[in-house]
Amino acid sequence: MAILKIRKSVLLIGALILLAGIGIIGQLVKNPAGFFQQIALMVLFGLVIFFLFRRFTGSSPNKKEQRLFLKAARESKKRNAHKNEPPGRNVIQGSLASWRKPKKKANVHLTVIEGKKGKKKNRASL
Repeated sequence: MAILKIRKSVLLIGALILLAGIGIIGQLVKNPAGFFQQIALMVLFGLVIFFLFRRFTGSSPNKKEQRLFLKAARESKKRNAHKNEPPGRNVIQGSLASWRKPKKKANVHLTVIEGKKGKKKNRASL
């Protein structure tokens, strides 16, 4: 029964593609200038919709990740620039800058979660 449904759908899709091909060829023979004009308008309309969609959609996760990456890269460059300076240049001249305390880095506490490595998974429950 399933094979019969697949064959009907393949036949239906094939018939639609055949009719579309006949229509395109008929339009091209009947009015080639109008055919190319319609194709150009469809492509132009599609491009306008594509660019409007990309412009007005909210920020995607990729954009957020890119911003965070650029920020991290800037901070890394600053950190490396300070490491490469000679030790005599570290003296900061100025009134408020010399009185500021250095910021402490937050301690990262990592925990180890014990697992059951020796026990095999029950494949029947999946």
